[in-house]
Order: sequence, then C-alpha cells, then structure tokens
Amino acid sequence: MQEDQQFKDHQREARLFRNRILVMAAFMLTLVSTVVYRYYDLQIVNYEEYATQSERNRVHVQPVAPTRGLIFDRNGELLADNKPSFTLYVISSSQDELDATIDLLKSLIEVTPLDLEKFYKAKKQRRHSLDPVPLRYRLTEEEIARLAVNQHLLDGVEVNAELVRNYPYRDLFAHVIGYTGRINEKEVAAFTPEQIQRYSGTHSVGKSGIELSYEDTLLGQVGSQNVETNARGRVMRVLDRIDPKQGGDLHLHLDSRLQETATAVMRGRRGAVVAIDVKTGGVLAAVSYPGFDPNLFVTGISVPDYRALNNDIDTPLFNRFLQAQYPPGSTVKPVVGMAGLYHGFTDVNRTIADRGFYTLPGSSRIYRDWILAKTGGGHGMVNLKTGLAESCNTYFWDLGVRMGIDHMSEFGAHFGLGMLTGIDIPNERRGVWPSREWKRATKGQAWYPGDTVNMSVGQGFVLTTPMQLAVMASTIANRGTRFRPQLVRQIGDQPQAPIIESQLETKPEYWDAIFDGMAEVMHGARGTARRAAERSEYRMAGKSGTAQAVGIAQNAKYNSGLLKERHRDHALFIAFAPVENPQIAVAVMLENAEGGSSQAAPVARAMMDAHLLGYYLKQDEFVPPLGYHHAAIVKRANNYIAERKAAREAAASSSAAAASSAPSAAGN
Repeated sequence: MQEDQQFKDHQREARLFRNRILVMAAFMLTLVSTVVYRYYDLQIVNYEEYATQSERNRVHVQPVAPTRGLIFDRNGELLADNKPSFTLYVISSSQDELDATIDLLKSLIEVTPLDLEKFYKAKKQRRHSLDPVPLRYRLTEEEIARLAVNQHLLDGVEVNAELVRNYPYRDLFAHVIGYTGRINEKEVAAFTPEQIQRYSGTHSVGKSGIELSYEDTLLGQVGSQNVETNARGRVMRVLDRIDPKQGGDLHLHLDSRLQETATAVMRGRRGAVVAIDVKTGGVLAAVSYPGFDPNLFVTGISVPDYRALNNDIDTPLFNRFLQAQYPPGSTVKPVVGMAGLYHGFTDVNRTIADRGFYTLPGSSRIYRDWILAKTGGGHGMVNLKTGLAESCNTYFWDLGVRMGIDHMSEFGAHFGLGMLTGIDIPNERRGVWPSREWKRATKGQAWYPGDTVNMSVGQGFVLTTPMQLAVMASTIANRGTRFRPQLVRQIGDQPQAPIIESQLETKPEYWDAIFDGMAEVMHGARGTARRAAERSEYRMAGKSGTAQAVGIAQNAKYNSGLLKERHRDHALFIAFAPVENPQIAVAVMLENAEGGSSQAAPVARAMMDAHLLGYYLKQDEFVPPLGYHHAAIVKRANNYIAERKAAREAAASSSAAAASSAPSAAGN
C-alpha cells in the first residue's frame, strides 16, 4: 500500500488542478470583459452612431412626387391632365436576385427589351440601393391580377398607382402643348443639385412645347415621407409625411374649337395654320399638319412607333408653324407697299403701266409677271391698291428697285421679319429678311439689283415661318403695333399681360391704303381671292402668296403637270377681319398646293368664320380631299354656314314663340 501511494503525487495533482482553474477563470474573465467592453462600446460610447445606422437600415426617406399642373384652353377645356396608371417597381440589392426576379416577371407579364433597357438606365440614376425602379408602366388589370396571385414569389416587387401625363385631344395640340417623357441620362447629368432634389421621385420631364418651356411652373414641389422597411426593402409602414405641392395650372389663349377647325380644313394636306388675337397677340390656334399622338412618348415610345413617325415622308414630328421656313411670296407685298409709302418712294395715287414683265435698267433679263403666262399681257394701269388686289409683281418690282435694299431691309424689322417672334415655346427659327451685310456674311458676295427684285415679292433669299407671317398680318391689322405672340394667358390666378414689341408711327392714310388694297383682294371685282369671300357676313382683308419649291429656268414656264407633287409651288395666305375693327389675323401655308388664293384662302376663311361667327368645324365634319379646288371648298363651307345660320334662326324663333306664349307673372 505504501508503495502504491509513493507512485501518486497528490500535491502535484492539486497544484495542476488549481492552475487549470486559474487559467479557465482568467479565460472566462477575459471573455466576459470583452463582452462587457463591447456592450459598453455599443450602448454607451458609440450609441448614437450605431443607433443612427440601425435607424437608417430600418427607416428610409422616400421622395413623394408632386402632381403635375394642368393645362386648359381659353374656354376651360382640359388639354393636358394626369391619368391614373399602375406602374411595376422592382427593388433588389444584388444582381443575382434581380436577374431571378426579372426572369420570373417575364413569365407572368410582357417585359420587352426596351423596358429592360430603360429600367437599367433608371437603376443607375437612383440614389439608394433600395430605391424602387420602374420596370413597366400602364399595367393592365389582367397583369395586375397575375402579379397579385404570385406576390409571395416576388420579393422586392411592388405595383403602385401613380399619375401619368395624358393628352385627351391627342394629335390636335401635339406641336403646341408638346409632351413629357422619361428623364434620360443626359438630362440627369445636366441637373444642378437643386434640380436633382426637385426631380427625386419624379420620372418624367417636359420634352417639347409648353411642357418644356413652362416646366418649372408645371412640375411643383417634391414632398417626402419616412417609411419603415424590412430587410428586402419593402415598405412596412409610413412614419411621417410632408405632402408635395402641386404644379401650377396654365390657361392658354388657344381655342380648342378653332384648333379643331384648322385641323379639319387641313386634313389631307401638309402645312400649317396660325391664328392670332389682334388685340393681345394671344395665339388662338397653331396647327402643324400632319401631327402625332404625344401620349406615345409619355412612358417611353416603342421602337416600331418611333420608327414609323421618324420615317414618315410627311414628317409629322416636324413643327411646321415654328420651324419650317418658306419663301413668303406675295404675302409680303403689303409690307413693301407700306415701306414705299413711309419712305416716300410712292403714294396712294402713283400709277405705272404694267405690260406683264419687268427689266432692270441696262439689263436684258426679263422678269415675267404671273399674268403674262395667263393672258399674254399685263395688268394695265396699276396703283398701290390695284397692285395689292391683283398681286401685280411688276408694280412691286419697280417699287422695290427704286426704294433699294437698305430701306426694305430696315423696314421689315417693324413687322418681325427675319427675327424671332419671342413666342413662349422653344426651338423657333428666325427666318431670313436679308440685307447687304447678311449676304456678305453668309454668302461672301455683294448685293445685286436682281436680289432686290426678288426680295420685293418675297422670293430670293427671303424665308419666313408661318408664325412670323401671322405676326406680320397681326401687325398690319394693328396699324403698326406688333405684339409678342403668347400661348399662355394665365398662370394659376395670375394673368399674363400682352407684350408690345414695337410700334410704327406713320400717317393713317397710309394704313387706309394698305387696308383698302387687302380688302380688294377678298371683295374686289378682280381680287385674287374674291371667290373665297363669297357670301361673307363681314369684310375681310387678305393677301395671297405662291412660293417656288424648285427653281424654274429663265425662259421656262411653270407646268404643274410635269412636276412631282412635292416639287410644286407652296400656297400661302394671310388675312385679318373684320376690316373695320380687326379681331383675328390668320396665316396659312400649304405645301405644294400651288394656289394661294384658290387653296390657302378658303382655309383662312374657315378660321375667321369660326372665330367671328361661331361656325366651328369638327374633324370629321368637313374634310377636303387631296387636290381639292377652291370652288368646292367655298361651296361646301357656304352650305355648312347656311345650315348653321338657319338652325340658329330657327332656335331663336322657337325661343321667342315659347316666351310669348308663356303666362305672365301677374296671370299666375
């Protein structure tokens, strides 16, 4: 027994056990100390920092997009509103999750490559990894139902109701109102920090027309809300909210009834019509035909739709009344005539003998008047009044050469020729009203007498837009007061005052002469547009113009039958009415329609009848066929006017009869 005991050292074992206990105790103390230190660090030292990080992971600030302002016409008709639409949003923090989610969505609803392209572009623009990104707009009820049934499989997918822009009149106001579209990368790159803040939560921006030029007014002020989300980024509840401020509403000078009338009489044609309120410069109608449906662009136009519009030979995307530049032809003769009166190179009684052609002194080149080919002779004895009424080129060639380029060039500025009108939508072109300096700077050549001959009848280098012609007509109607054309009449409750650009002071009898000559165009026995004014209930003043689309050789004759349709002359017409107290000025340009008096004048007549007499036309009510003749147009227009007048008189008679047969108050 003693031998066994001396083989076992109890003291050593006790020391070993004690040491193990101490090591374990030290280890446990270290662990506890670490935990306590970490707890102290988290809860006391860095509490605010970690609490903030935790809150950020749980609570997000979401922008709340404002409702875009509405656009109304002068009568309160809604031209641009906001339509409820369901939009599919995707939230994903990893690419693998995103790919799987999109694959599943493709099996449930239609997701095109264009949708995906726009989605990934928008994804790059988001500020937070858990910000929702729109994938599909305008979901159908069936698509919403499919997504709802499979919601349990679609983590990070939301369907939200929102308002998108809607244009109820479709193509009727496309070039005036313009349209909104998705914000692209180029626009985002150009945003200032303030704009980035304003557009947070908003996916659209004004792209053209009024939508672009009044973007700041229409957009409104962004709101915000604090929301609690789960780890997948799905909103669990809204903690607090600051409501956005709705964009300002716009009330326009435009009259939707007059706009529709212009579209009706333009159907089957290419061209533009502009009507202006003579007293204010407000644009009553502005049509570029053909047009397009701006609703196609709101949430992103499809490739086939855009290709169809872009490749259309009639260029529906091109704004003809503001960007197309045409030789104005004889429509500028009233301006040239007034310049001659103003500078003393002619008077109301001065007469020339017209043989149907004109030659410059010392030159063998013959400038043939249009009447020479028609009658073999000239207009006979011509003064300013008959020169305007019969559109005698010879009279104005002679006047232009005697007056000279410098006087003509300077005088055109009073009527807005060769300059921007200042209308409140973008991308306007200024046209060309040439001068010596202009030709030297642009052509590197001197000014020749032949250039003056061409300019005096609106040919040669002269180019104008239909909007400029309408401003010119309005300035004549105002006897020298030129207003800036304006589309917006009122912003919210704030009216927009008319803006006078210039005033031409001259003798009243000069204006009387111009008015008389232009009235003779419509009502004179030999007026070029007299057939367009048949049975008119008011007196109107006008001036036709025909502009070459292709050049004709010196000794060649214009032969419409030998030319392709798109190589034929353009038809132009300006007018205002009533002559005694002008209310409306109109400019019409019809591409390749040839006759200003026969083709464009009836369009101007329809516009003035609508505005002054209430004879408005619906798009499907009065549709002239391609290649229509003025006689047919006037006959149909007059028949329509007669029917409307008879109906109005019958209604008035019925009302009067009902009133006379009603018992008096005393009898009751």
